[in-house]
Amino acid sequence: MPSNLHPQNSQEDQDFILFAQHGWADTCHDIAQLARSLANSNTIIYTPDLGWINTWLEIAPLINKVEKVALEAIAKYPQLPWRIVAHSMGGLIWLEVLNRHPEWLPKVHSLCLVASPIGGSDLGRLFDPFRWFPLMARDLGTNRRLIAEAIASKIPTLSVVGDIGHNTDGTVPVGCSQFAHASFVRLDNIRHAPLKNHPRVAEAVRQFWENPIIAPIQTDAASQLISKLRSLDLTETDNQNFAKAELIQTGLEETKLWVWENALQVMHVFVSVGDHCVYSAYASWQAKGKFVTMLKTL
Repeated sequence: MPSNLHPQNSQEDQDFILFAQHGWADTCHDIAQLARSLANSNTIIYTPDLGWINTWLEIAPLINKVEKVALEAIAKYPQLPWRIVAHSMGGLIWLEVLNRHPEWLPKVHSLCLVASPIGGSDLGRLFDPFRWFPLMARDLGTNRRLIAEAIASKIPTLSVVGDIGHNTDGTVPVGCSQFAHASFVRLDNIRHAPLKNHPRVAEAVRQFWENPIIAPIQTDAASQLISKLRSLDLTETDNQNFAKAELIQTGLEETKLWVWENALQVMHVFVSVGDHCVYSAYASWQAKGKFVTMLKTL
């Protein structure tokens, strides 16, 4: 249900709708706390509760529910702009909703995704590598980077991630939340679950709201190489096996390409700038052929 909230330390009063969406294996209570910390006296807040059990099933009914809430908000407050903050799977839901309704994009002041596996969750792909089961693992493993980039090219978008080490928040790898046109904030030493209502996340969102921008495309050598690898829909993961990898190429600006094959003959690839790893992924058995072909061209 929507509500009007008035925190003690509010930003400059503006009328807007704040949609705050929880993620997988969760309910609305914690994300509502984050929403309250971001609201001012004129904010209308919507925090749809999708049901803990429902978040283990399929994503389509959850998308429909959030879409219905958005339609109700439009009917009740047709003139108010939107600000969207979503944690984990909640970010994927909002990408799908906005992809269905491009006519809503002019209403959106900003979209802030927190620890959302935009490129496809490695855990989801691990549990359902062949996408056989109509459950949430399949939906979380879906790559939505093209959708995210198309939306972020039209409305200011922020991606906030946590990093407890090895480029992961313990659930979602850092790289999985990166995509073109989005501003990017990494918060060290915060795990996946606490990100949904952490004060440092709230501060990152407030700072972005002060100057919401559509971020320029990165053109450095490492970013260009990573973009080529992401076109293969590899499964991005943490970089804890980087030390085992073999250097196969050094390019411009100290960009280096590394590979490592584990005992199951799953090939991993790493990109570093100097010795600092900035990208890590593995090729599934289905993607291995395309990956090997690209390596030859490189």
